[in-house]
Amino acid sequence: MTASATPPPDRGVRAEVLRLAVPAFLALIAEPLFLLADSAIVGYLGTSSLAGLGVASAVLLTAVNVFVFLAYGTTAVVARRLGAGDQRGAVSAGIDGLWLSLLLGAVAAVAVAVWARPLVEIFGASPDASAEAVTYLRVSTLGIPPMLLVLAATGVLRGLQDTRTPLVAAVAGFSANAALSLFLVHGVGWGIAGAAWGTVIAQTGMAIGLGWVVVRGAGRLDASLRFHAAGVLRSALDGVPLLVRTLALRAVLLLTTWAAAGLGEPELAAHQVAMTVWTSLAFALDALAIAAQALTGRSLGAGDVAGTRAVTWLMVRWGVWFGVVLTGLVVALHRVVPLGFSADPEVRAALAAALLVVAVSQPVAAVAFVLDGVLIGAGDARWLAVAQTVFLLAYLPMVLGVRASGVVGVPGLVWLWVAFTGFMTVRAVGLVWRARGDGWMVTGAAR
Repeated sequence: MTASATPPPDRGVRAEVLRLAVPAFLALIAEPLFLLADSAIVGYLGTSSLAGLGVASAVLLTAVNVFVFLAYGTTAVVARRLGAGDQRGAVSAGIDGLWLSLLLGAVAAVAVAVWARPLVEIFGASPDASAEAVTYLRVSTLGIPPMLLVLAATGVLRGLQDTRTPLVAAVAGFSANAALSLFLVHGVGWGIAGAAWGTVIAQTGMAIGLGWVVVRGAGRLDASLRFHAAGVLRSALDGVPLLVRTLALRAVLLLTTWAAAGLGEPELAAHQVAMTVWTSLAFALDALAIAAQALTGRSLGAGDVAGTRAVTWLMVRWGVWFGVVLTGLVVALHRVVPLGFSADPEVRAALAAALLVVAVSQPVAAVAFVLDGVLIGAGDARWLAVAQTVFLLAYLPMVLGVRASGVVGVPGLVWLWVAFTGFMTVRAVGLVWRARGDGWMVTGAAR
């Protein structure tokens, strides 16, 4: 069945999409506010501090987001078992994911702490910016295990069709982070280290809260909380394709930051804020992808192929229109946003120019995010791993061309964001091609 032959979803389905997507949207736009708050607070310490935060954030987000399968893969597995009527099995699979998150978090934290300076030096930033980045990164490693536990617990709850609890945790965490960072940076005078400590404390609180909700739910269903080596190993192996997919995506973002580091310190600082804004918008658009993961997994688990396809194209259409709205919003605010992040006129000018390109890319990004969520929810991880690697290879000549051109300053930053938009376009086209076929439509409790 093609997309054009798919019957439209009824109002009940649309209401269910909104029930999942709206809390997910609010939670997802709250999450990147951790970095937005840090950017705004650190920005007034100086350009070197803001540029250092950009480099440290790229490393830290890579160390955490390569394990995003803890959320995405867990959502798909839990939702499929829920759709097949096995609620206890769904929660048990989620508990295995929690144990895996703690193990991976401990390993990642040690690795980043030990290799903090070499990782920062890869970007080739100025000595002052690199020193600030190392300081932020070493403190932030303490928050990596809680961050991964938050990912896993959020995945369990989304799979159980609960996006409200992660919203409460995200809002509480953002509020605590903003207050703590402001106090520790400017009140206590800890500088960029204070911003890192604020985020660590807030993420730890979120992990404790979400973990308790999942454990309590497991107790009600008499699901075991013990460490099961076989289950944890299965969760790890199931996550490998999504890990490859995520590594390819992170490589794109790291290459983009590497290219920005060669444009000049004001441009690198502007790129840090532009990428943070783009990430915030991406999380907003990803709300429909989260709904797609939960609904796709549940409906395929229940054997409803036609319903899955109908909801897929409904969410794609909604995503495009949402992207158009975000385009208008960013265009309207592209000269206002820089005022909140830096007093340096060069940074402000570069950021304003970059934000115009960010604005134009939103509808295309929406298509990519929604369909990525659909295919993750369907358990189509192996295809995604191969496809994202191909998309990365397609991006290489674009980003390397910008770096090799020798164009620096504001024009260089604009061309860099044009290249990044080219990557998102290639990604969207590939995902549309896959979604229009039937290869990902596998039904049942397990793929």
